[in-house]
Amino acid sequence: MGKVTARHILVDTEEKCQSLKDEIAGGADFADLAKEHSSCPSGQQGGDLGEFGPGMMVKEFDEVVFTADLNSVQGPVQTQFGYHLLEVTSRTD
Repeated sequence: MGKVTARHILVDTEEKCQSLKDEIAGGADFADLAKEHSSCPSGQQGGDLGEFGPGMMVKEFDEVVFTADLNSVQGPVQTQFGYHLLEVTSRTD
């Protein structure tokens, strides 16, 4: 398995997560919503998590980011931290 570059938005509830996903589907900018709503410090960088490999993030992330289509918003994904929207921006094998 290679590495991925991804960004995410972390919120407290599944409903809020789905609402933000709907806004993105309607044309809202992922990075703008991350800055406004994400409770993760990465929100200030538009949700950018940088590049990471398998096992560097929680298991639920790995299950999504190594199989998801590029540049499509995935989620809500539940982890111990809350609910995430995930978008894989690049992947190398």
